[in-house]
Amino acid sequence: MPLFSVIVPCWNAEDTLEATLSSVERQSFPDFEVVVMDDGSTDATAAIAARFAARDCRFKLITLEQGGPSNARNVAAFSYAKGQVLAFLDADDLWVENKLLRMAELFCRSDAPDALYGRIGFFRAGSGTFEESSVRTYSTVKTEALTPGDLLRENAVCTMSNVVVHADAFKASGGFDTTLRYGEDVEWMVRLIADGRRIEGLDEVLVYYRTSDSGLSANLAAMHEGWSKTLETVRRADPALGPREVAAAEAVHLRYLARRALRVRASRRAAFDLVLAALAKSPRGFFSDPRRGGLTLLAAIADLVMPRSLRKFAAMH
Repeated sequence: MPLFSVIVPCWNAEDTLEATLSSVERQSFPDFEVVVMDDGSTDATAAIAARFAARDCRFKLITLEQGGPSNARNVAAFSYAKGQVLAFLDADDLWVENKLLRMAELFCRSDAPDALYGRIGFFRAGSGTFEESSVRTYSTVKTEALTPGDLLRENAVCTMSNVVVHADAFKASGGFDTTLRYGEDVEWMVRLIADGRRIEGLDEVLVYYRTSDSGLSANLAAMHEGWSKTLETVRRADPALGPREVAAAEAVHLRYLARRALRVRASRRAAFDLVLAALAKSPRGFFSDPRRGGLTLLAAIADLVMPRSLRKFAAMH
């Protein structure tokens, strides 16, 4: 039995999968298996994964009908993964070479948490060779274990590519809610914490996240719907959560959606309307990060009057 089972859900990922799997193959800690879950791809995704499986017995390819990434992760974890620890990785993200080594060192401690995450570098790139100079910004980690309220305000973990969790803890949680298209990672983590499990962060950059202006993260309304579902789970986990805290958390989420609307160049009023909704919910929450709140407000106002050509330039910066 390997220590780690790396679970990689993928669908039509031929442009990025080879770089993603190579970042696992180069890990300095060798005690792992990789379960690639091809979710009904129609491009060369399966062929790329098969090449890795042919040259390295730690890699295996499982083919599914299209059921979405949450379903693919659940099937891998419950039916195929043999490792004591599950490490999730999306098919367009990258790991630093000592990612699994650092996780192994921390999980060996007597006071180890049930799940770990690190910092993330966000970059824009095509399928070419990754360069650290392309990283635009970095995430931060909390010094304490995450709480349901933390996750309701902002997802410090950012992506499932950043999560490593004991297999028994994941299975006890029931896995991901496959009815959700957005926010299923946060909703799952809230349930994990509600079960008495700890999720802690490591203040080291371990993952590089490929940003995109298209795909799932561009559907703003559905993202807010996913947040509302998470709110239901948080309320069950923490009945003492007050209305002011909920309003502040929703304002932070709406601020994030406004910034997302600017990046994906949504309809001209989209970002401004989201800012207004956030301020109506909780000015305190919206300006909980004064710099981010102020810049988001100014950008949303500017977006109302900015010429189309300048909107495209501003969204990229």
